[in-house]
Amino acid sequence: MALSKNQQLLSKIATNDRHGENSPYFDGWKAYDKNPYHPIDNCEGVIQMGLAENQLCFDLIQKWIRRNPKASICTAEGVHEFKNIAIFQDYNGFKEFRQAVANFMGKARGGRVTYDPNRIVMSGGATGANETVMFCLANPGDAFLVPSPCYPAFDRDCGWRTGVQLIPVNCDSSNNFLITKAALEAAYERAQQDHINVKGLIIANPSNPLGTVLDRDTLRSLVSFINEKKIHLVSDEIYAASVFSTPSFVSVSEIIEEMECDRDLIHIVYSLSKDMGLPGFRVGIVYSYNDAVVNCGRKMSSFGLVSSQTQHLLASMLSDDEFVDNFLKENSKRLAKRHSMFTKGLEKVGIACLKSSAGLFVWMDLRRLLKEQTLESEMNLWRVIINEVKLNVSPGSSFHCSEPGWFRVCFANMDDDTVEVALERIRVFVEKQQVKSKRKFQNNLNLKLSCTPRRYDESVMSPHMMSPRSPLVRART
Repeated sequence: MALSKNQQLLSKIATNDRHGENSPYFDGWKAYDKNPYHPIDNCEGVIQMGLAENQLCFDLIQKWIRRNPKASICTAEGVHEFKNIAIFQDYNGFKEFRQAVANFMGKARGGRVTYDPNRIVMSGGATGANETVMFCLANPGDAFLVPSPCYPAFDRDCGWRTGVQLIPVNCDSSNNFLITKAALEAAYERAQQDHINVKGLIIANPSNPLGTVLDRDTLRSLVSFINEKKIHLVSDEIYAASVFSTPSFVSVSEIIEEMECDRDLIHIVYSLSKDMGLPGFRVGIVYSYNDAVVNCGRKMSSFGLVSSQTQHLLASMLSDDEFVDNFLKENSKRLAKRHSMFTKGLEKVGIACLKSSAGLFVWMDLRRLLKEQTLESEMNLWRVIINEVKLNVSPGSSFHCSEPGWFRVCFANMDDDTVEVALERIRVFVEKQQVKSKRKFQNNLNLKLSCTPRRYDESVMSPHMMSPRSPLVRART
């Protein structure tokens, strides 16, 4: 097969399609970008419910910044530090920043574990952190198992530039999408039969898109599995402080304190994008218990450092224990309120969601609205929701979900008024679907009746069929 001009001139990375930009997950974003909702300027626009972003606590951060002007080099009170912050910094990062992040990670996990600042490796957001881990642990063609449904951009983060494959471990609604050791073993064995070298297992805990947390027994089972296979476990814990109800979050860091395992196989990815709502700051963290990974990751972080200005500001903010404690408490409280508001609104129109206790989204069940239980039917429904209902929600298939009809819907990246608008659009849509369904049912029923021969009850006869002895007949004669 002849190569295109671009394939001849450019690299395989530049010409392959593994970034995922053409998937429905990103197509929904494009629909929003073309026609973004605004309560005044464009009230018929698309509401962005495909972006897992926390905008509920900006007031707390802004209040802290106003009270601590020295933390910024862009204020009169802090500008005297400008030169020290602006000059070259090595890729280890500011000691104060790493210490502050380590303390925050501990607090986000309820203070049940502590973290060594010397094991913290910086990267450009969780995207860069996940890629850094893959570069450290695997070669092109190697594979990582990933329980599905899973974060769609794992394909990009872990595989686009590294050449690493992701092998889904299918989980389903029969047990609320719980990861089982049997499913892991089956996926591992299939990879072995296909001569694929499995280097590890990557999980998101709390889960994106499910909003669930892994219990201790499941985490123990996962650690035992990777220990037996002598493969790595990467735990993406970027929603660790976005838990708003029970069950509470348990980090893999707690589990390895409770059981024997090879700690060189354990790695954590963290960021401040979700828990603090700061994705624009691009603060990604690799925390590895493997010295070689820490050393290699530090060198690789040259390609995606956190800016020194950001480090300087956050070192001060995250070192303020009173602020951090209040922020974590208030963040959880506000997420719980918003989650309750949104799920109760869905319940009023008969829409259920998977029970969840964490994250910035719900896993919405629209299986009953599918014409058929197929991927094609799911995509048709998704297009209607995008183009007619004007909501950017993400179809389950983009999360490698094996069951059609599930959708991830984000609820923390907007104000209460916009949530109400979204819920009203959903209500109107569901009612229209119900009317269509009833009309279709009635039409089918009428069709059946028109095609069914008449049958008469022998005890009820037409006057023309009555016996002459009938009183009514005698009365007429």
